[in-house]
Amino acid sequence: MTQLKDVFTPDALAEASPTEIPSAPAPRAPRASLLRAIGTGLSAGLLALIICLALAVIVVPRLTGSTTLTVLTGSMEPKLPPGTLLVVKPEPIDRIHVGDVVTYEPNPNDATTVISHRVTAIRVGTDGSRVFTVKGDANNTADAPVQSKQVVAVLWYSVPLLGWVNTWVGGIGSGWLIPAAAALLLSYAAWNLIAGAREQARRRRGHGRGRRRAASA
Repeated sequence: MTQLKDVFTPDALAEASPTEIPSAPAPRAPRASLLRAIGTGLSAGLLALIICLALAVIVVPRLTGSTTLTVLTGSMEPKLPPGTLLVVKPEPIDRIHVGDVVTYEPNPNDATTVISHRVTAIRVGTDGSRVFTVKGDANNTADAPVQSKQVVAVLWYSVPLLGWVNTWVGGIGSGWLIPAAAALLLSYAAWNLIAGAREQARRRRGHGRGRRRAASA
C-alpha cells in the first residue's frame, strides 16, 4: 500500500510559519507637519526682517556716524513720501552731483531745522565755491540758492514708513530705547537659534531610536 506524504507549497509554508514583521511607526499627520513647516518659515522670515531693519536703522547709522531723519511733508513724493526714514551722512562738497538729495540748513542760525531736497543744478564760482539749486521732486519751483556751508549731509539710503517710528523714538528719548531694542532683537535671534538647534537634535534622536528598533527586530 502506497503511503502518501504531505506536500507543502511555498504559500502553504508561509502560512504555516508566519514571520513577524515589526510594524513601522505611524506617519505623522501631514497637516501638523505642514503647519510646523509654515511656522518655521514665518519665524525665520520674521527674524531675517527684524535683523535687516535693526542693521539699517540702528547699527549702520551708529557705526558710520550717519544721522536719521523723517520726511514730514510731501515735497519729495513719490520716491520719498511722508513717513520715510532717511539715513544721511556728511559728504565732501566736491563729491555732490546733480541728482543727489542733500540735507541743508535753510537758516544758518537755526541748526534744528533742515530740508532734504534734490540738487538740480550746481554753479561753481571763480574761487571754487559752489552754489546749489535744489528742489523738491513734487514742487513746482526751486528753493532759494543753497551755499556750500549750508549743506550738512547727503542722502545715503531710505526706508519707507519707518520714519514715523524714528519720530516716536526721538520724542520719548532714544538714549535708553535704542540699546534696549537692540538687546531685545539680539535676544530674539539667540532664542530662535537655540530653539532650532534643539528641534534638530530632537529629530536626530527620534530617527536614531527608529533605526535601532528596526535593527533589533
